[in-house]
Amino acid sequence: MPVGWEDFAFEGIGTRWEISTPQPLDSALRARLLALVERFDADWSRFRADSLVSAMAREPGKYEFAAEAQALGQLYRSLYKATGGAMTPLIGPSLERLGYDANYSLRPSGSALPAPAWDGVLEWAGSTLTTSAPVVLDVGAAGKGLLVDLLAAQLEEAGLKAYTVDGSGDLLAKGPEPVAVALEHPYNTTQAIGVVQLADRALCASAANRRAWGDGLHHVLDGRTGRPVRTAVATWALAGTTMLADALATALFFVPGAELQRAFDFSWLTVFSDGSAAHSAEFEGTLFT
Repeated sequence: MPVGWEDFAFEGIGTRWEISTPQPLDSALRARLLALVERFDADWSRFRADSLVSAMAREPGKYEFAAEAQALGQLYRSLYKATGGAMTPLIGPSLERLGYDANYSLRPSGSALPAPAWDGVLEWAGSTLTTSAPVVLDVGAAGKGLLVDLLAAQLEEAGLKAYTVDGSGDLLAKGPEPVAVALEHPYNTTQAIGVVQLADRALCASAANRRAWGDGLHHVLDGRTGRPVRTAVATWALAGTTMLADALATALFFVPGAELQRAFDFSWLTVFSDGSAAHSAEFEGTLFT
C-alpha cells in the first residue's frame, strides 16, 4: 500500500481484510464498516446456521435480501448463460459433497454432484429469491468482490477519495497514485509471475491452489459435473467494479477471456495447467519472462 497510509485490518466473512487510507478512519466509520460486513455475512454465508442462505437450505420459500442482491443476481444469471451452466450460485451442494462444507470437513462424502438447474429450483427477481426446493446457495465467486464495492461505497460516502480495500486478494484501489500489485505464482506462493500498477480499478484473482484439499480437489467446480476444473490453474481480471472482476476471474476457468470480452468490459490473464498463459491485449500487467 502507499507509504505513510494508515491501515484498518479486521476479520470478516472468513477472511482477512485491510483498508488503507491517507488518514486514520474515525471510530464511527470503522463501526459502520464492521456492521456492514456482519450484515453481509448474516445474509450470504452458507457457513453460519443463522444466515438467510442457511434458511434457504432448510426449506423452500420466498427470501428477501438486501438491495445488492439485484446486481449480484443479474451478474450470476448472465455468467450462468455465458458458461453454459458451469458457473452457478447453486454450486453449494457440489462443494459440500466434496468436503467443502460448513464444518470444513474436507472429506468427500460421495461422488461428484452436479448443481441443480437454475430454472428448476430458483427464481431470482431483484432482491427476492424464491425457491421450490431447499437449495444451498454459494455466491463465493462474486460475493467477496461485491462486499469490497459495498465497503468502498461507505468510504466514498464519508468523503474519502483515495483508499484501497483488500479482501484477501480482491483489491480495489482509488486515488491519484497507482498501487503496485504482484501476481502470485500459481505453484509457488513466495514468487510472482508479474505485476500490475492498479489505479481506479479492481483486480481479482482466482487460483486452484487456493482452498485446495485432498487429491486434486479445489473450490472451482464446474456446475455441470460437480468436479474441479483441470485446465486453468490461475486467473486475473481487471474491471471497473470488484464484483465484476471477482466473478470474471472465476468465469475465466470455463470460457476463454476473448469470448467473455464480447459481453463484459474487462482485461484478463489466464495461466493453464500446462504452463502456458493467455491474456488480453490491453491487460495492464507486466509479466516476468
